[in-house]
Amino acid sequence: MNKIQLQAFPLLALASVPALGQYQLRSTIYSILLVVCGIFATTQLHATPLSSTERPDTTARPQWLPKQPGFRPTIKGMVQLWGIHSTGFEVFDATTGSYTPVDDRINISLRRARIVLSGTPYNRLQYTVALFYDQTGRDVLSSAVGTANKAEPAVGIWDAFFQWNVLPNGEALNVVGGWFRPQIQRESITSGWSVNSFEKATSQAYLRSHLVGNGSGRTSGINVGGLVNRDGLGVLYNVGLFTPQTLALGGASIGQKFAPLLATRLVVTLGDPELERYGIAYETNYFNERKGLSLDFNYTHQGETDLFTAARTLGAGFLLNYGRVNFDGEWMWLERTGRERLPDQSLRLTEAQSGAGHIRLGVNLVVGKYIVEPVAMLVYFDGATAAQAQADANALRLSSGSETTADVGVNWYLDRKNLKLMLHYNFRTGDPGAAGDGAQVNAFFSQSGVGAIRRGDWLGLGLNAIF
Repeated sequence: MNKIQLQAFPLLALASVPALGQYQLRSTIYSILLVVCGIFATTQLHATPLSSTERPDTTARPQWLPKQPGFRPTIKGMVQLWGIHSTGFEVFDATTGSYTPVDDRINISLRRARIVLSGTPYNRLQYTVALFYDQTGRDVLSSAVGTANKAEPAVGIWDAFFQWNVLPNGEALNVVGGWFRPQIQRESITSGWSVNSFEKATSQAYLRSHLVGNGSGRTSGINVGGLVNRDGLGVLYNVGLFTPQTLALGGASIGQKFAPLLATRLVVTLGDPELERYGIAYETNYFNERKGLSLDFNYTHQGETDLFTAARTLGAGFLLNYGRVNFDGEWMWLERTGRERLPDQSLRLTEAQSGAGHIRLGVNLVVGKYIVEPVAMLVYFDGATAAQAQADANALRLSSGSETTADVGVNWYLDRKNLKLMLHYNFRTGDPGAAGDGAQVNAFFSQSGVGAIRRGDWLGLGLNAIF
């Protein structure tokens, strides 16, 4: 028996060991693989030897993929400095069963602050890594939204992904992978520096919680997408598979029952295109340079987990840029289904549904050398209000009740979105439904680090800067 046969013999011997119990299928697969390896090794004995002229040159140096000539990483700083005066904020007192107002206050904070590293080290392969230190200086008893980044601000990873343009000519096929947002709902996947309201529409918070269980909207996954523009008609598509790990074990696992999140989005553009090249960053204001309409259609599905039997999202939106006019809106339907075990051990099928969306209008006015944009936005969240329906929503971790936000103000663009001043007033109101006072059924009635609240109104002066 020659050397190769001696190497293959133990593999064949291992493959002959019978599999037992619950490992039978796995062991059988391993055995088949080992048999194939053994057969392959044995057949090499009968292969015709290579002549000296046919043998590969094992001394040749590998030809590595060359980096882009002159490649240098790009580093970008992004800051949103806010000063807001909030009124009407109330905290629920469980001992009295009523809300107690807090003092009106001024809060100066870094609403968003990022350091972004990006580059294209190889032909058609890009990367982006974004660090964040958002909400630095935030007072949680002010009327704005979000958690606080306390006296010693924490820094973390906001985005970390690669993007590969598969085709050497064209944008029709791209792969994005890493830590990023599922491509669903324009508001969720548009940067806070690119919207024209003071704050992003709060409807995104409900969608993000529904999809991935956190406020950032980020999770790990891989996405295939593409862009085709032809003669005033464009198509942008995205299909992604994600594994949000926020449902179990303190946010460290998807749970004992595994089901990935499927996220799909299709955008049809008429007139001027929304994008010239494929990417996962979007704009709202094109500064009088676009005359086009974008219509988007969104759908997600996730199968059974420890929390629900199924979760779905269905929604549509639009963006119209026509010269000076910037007009956008959307509506997302959110649904989860589950099972509840009753005292008699029977199962009751449960369901929770809600909807969230916004409509927003801005008009660019050229004043001197710059652009001034009056803006108005209305945001609405519509959830269950009946007692049993709210109980089902709570069990499925879906918000309920209702909430309305209105934003009116003016933006002064000094260097497109790279340098912008904002002055806006924000109105908010909510309805807890049958849950009543003290219930933390949605964002109007709940604040991380405080508990049950009624969120007030605020007047904000802000500076957006990208350097």
